[in-house]
Amino acid sequence: MKLKPIIITLILIIISITLLLTLFSALFLTFNQSITGNAIQQASPKNITTYTKAICNSSNYCQDYILECNNNNLTSKNPITGAAVQFPENWEDPRTSEQIKREC
Repeated sequence: MKLKPIIITLILIIISITLLLTLFSALFLTFNQSITGNAIQQASPKNITTYTKAICNSSNYCQDYILECNNNNLTSKNPITGAAVQFPENWEDPRTSEQIKREC
């Protein structure tokens, strides 16, 4: 019969801890606005875009690059280490020539 008060006490302790954690989490999220990523958005100029692109040579060796553009002008082109592939001789790039030539 003594187990019932212990179980009730444990349940009350668990409920109390859960409520306290919920309260602290709510307070933290309310007062700490940088957790949403807005700090990154505010620091970046609006006209900069970054994306990846495979650039292939005449022997069908393709290397992925990170391209950064500002107002549709290429500002940086950096290869991604380990992101390269050698396709066979008969391979044809499925992209249109416009997609292949476009940088920004």
